[in-house]
Amino acid sequence: MRIYIIVSVLLWMIVSGAFAHEPDTLKEVSIKEIVITENLKQTRNRQLTVQLEVADKNFLTQHFSGSLMQTLEHLPGVRSMDIGSGFSKPVIRGMGFNRVSVTENGIKQEGQQWGADHGLEIDALNVESVNVRKGPASLLYGSDAMAGVVEIMPPASPFQDQFFGEATLLGKSVNDLFGGSLLLGIKKGRFHTRIRYSEQRFGDYRIPTDMIIYLTQRIPIYNKRLKNTAGVERNINWLGEYNKGRYRSTYAMSNAYQKVGFFPGAHGIPDASRVKDDGYSRNIDMPFSKVNHLKASTRQQYTWDALQIRWDIGYQNNHREEWSLFHTHYGSQSPPDKDPDKELTFHLNTFSSGIKIRLFGSSGWEHTGGWDVQYQQNTISGYSFLLPAYKRFTTGGFWLTNYQATDRLTLSAGFRYDYGKIRADEFTDNYLAAYLHEQGYTEKEIAVNQIRSYPVNKHFGDWSGSIGLVWQPTGKHLFKVNMGHSFRLPGANELASNGVHHGTFRHEQGDASLNSERGWQLDMAYTWASNYITFNVSPFIAWFSNYIYLRPTGEWSILPHAGQIYRYTGAEALFAGGEVSTNINLPFHFNYTLTGEYVHTYNCDEHIPLAFSPPATLRNTLAWKRKNMELYAEHQSIARQTRTDRNEDATPGANLLHAGATLTIPIGATQAEITLSARNLLNTRYLNHLRFYRKVEIPEPGRTVQLIIKVPFHWPALSGSGSK
Repeated sequence: MRIYIIVSVLLWMIVSGAFAHEPDTLKEVSIKEIVITENLKQTRNRQLTVQLEVADKNFLTQHFSGSLMQTLEHLPGVRSMDIGSGFSKPVIRGMGFNRVSVTENGIKQEGQQWGADHGLEIDALNVESVNVRKGPASLLYGSDAMAGVVEIMPPASPFQDQFFGEATLLGKSVNDLFGGSLLLGIKKGRFHTRIRYSEQRFGDYRIPTDMIIYLTQRIPIYNKRLKNTAGVERNINWLGEYNKGRYRSTYAMSNAYQKVGFFPGAHGIPDASRVKDDGYSRNIDMPFSKVNHLKASTRQQYTWDALQIRWDIGYQNNHREEWSLFHTHYGSQSPPDKDPDKELTFHLNTFSSGIKIRLFGSSGWEHTGGWDVQYQQNTISGYSFLLPAYKRFTTGGFWLTNYQATDRLTLSAGFRYDYGKIRADEFTDNYLAAYLHEQGYTEKEIAVNQIRSYPVNKHFGDWSGSIGLVWQPTGKHLFKVNMGHSFRLPGANELASNGVHHGTFRHEQGDASLNSERGWQLDMAYTWASNYITFNVSPFIAWFSNYIYLRPTGEWSILPHAGQIYRYTGAEALFAGGEVSTNINLPFHFNYTLTGEYVHTYNCDEHIPLAFSPPATLRNTLAWKRKNMELYAEHQSIARQTRTDRNEDATPGANLLHAGATLTIPIGATQAEITLSARNLLNTRYLNHLRFYRKVEIPEPGRTVQLIIKVPFHWPALSGSGSK
């Protein structure tokens, strides 16, 4: 019903705009021609020693794929780890999970990001600009940013006083998605506020096959639809801002709700009878996951002539549930009286605070210091067990200095120290104890194994630092070098988990003796830019003395139907690779872009590659843009991935074709933007090495046609000049 309200508003805006008499309230003036020789990405990269990718509003609209990370995957070095057709999490240079930090309005997004089947609870339709920092970012953003940062930038306030908004409609063929988004806002003097509501509903998505093979069983795919992958997503976001002179105050609240089904043929023990066509493609049956993420934050900022102080405060409540028809491997366990099919529940509360101070008065010098504090409490419930309840506290301080030695040379150095502690509860499994007694185990063996999770009380302290330079010998050449020591505090799952994770169908076990993850990383970049050609290459190498990963132990699990144990283990590891990109402006309004990326991973202890290593990828894009129309065609080549960990299958390569068009149509006082895109034009059957369903041999979605219609609108406010 909410989507139809958005549709009605969109149609009303088009009709009212078409019959408007006044084209705009602004007076027409003549100004001299302004030639822009540098974009935002180039400007920011001249200021930072790490490589930066900038995705503006036009980029996000053109490459929109339903989720934020699937959209950002078009940036070199950035990949998405997908779950189904709509949810995903970031991977930067082969590292993901708790190694990539995602921030919004200055607050780090905190959910259950440690799990391969947990997505990112952010409204992609509410994002207007994203900065992606590739490389070690622990110095500024804390321990979970050792691979990089996805920084969602706040929206800019309109300059003129006005009522404004935007109505968006979204449709996608591969899963019969229908969605909409409505933005309403007002800028009046020193005040600026906006609110957005978005909703997407989609059905089971189509794949180009009618049969998959999982654990030697042939599982049919009826009507080429992956059963029970339908879902719904609802988001509401509010932002308020007040500016007076040098003082700026910002407040933000958001609530993200997602419910999506899991393909029953891949959840637990495979069973072809569970995937029979039920005649419905939009219902969400068991098993499914449900998550609600509430976030509230504020930023208080004041700027003097040579000093700026910023204080970010945030609260988040992440409530995730996994539902599956009650099943037990113990004869003595009966279904719970309340919610008997609720398998797992994780309820995470996060409080965070961060203060940053910038000193920029001295000639050539700029200093940045900060102090961050975070407290987390996670509770659990459900008839199954994977992760114990825990409490986590972290705090850290840093100092970063930039010195502009000359107009062409900038030096940077910084240091950070973090302290953290985690306390996890003990969990005793009486059902397992009864099962082991029936199996004839000794009392000593039962006493040891019935404690699924021993109490954990660990303290950590570690440092990170970096030194780098940016050198621009001429206007066309730019060199960057950054070397840093980074670290990551181990998570609760790596220290204390112990159970069958049905999402990945294996027994995952933590190790309470693990120490911090530590490493040294060297990043370099070279850019050559002229009026018509831009070329960039950014190699990197990283060595970790204690890289934490899930290792197949070869030990047989004592839990029934669990197979071998996968234990979180620290190992010496090596990452190396890089990205390359070329942009050429051609005659007759054509533009050609080439981007490529490669990551080489190596487990120095086991002498094998690491799991979830992304394959090399190459994109060739030809675009044509003239006035209010833009067309593009893209060839994406994905290399075969044969460098795999134990018990990880190799993934064949693929060649894909994509195309799209954007048209801007004047309608009265506004302009409607229509974007039509087609992914996987040839309906190629291929596998994504990073996808959640890869291990079940489920191919990627088939041919996808997507339509986005955006209609912005605005009216002048009643009075006021817009001065601040």
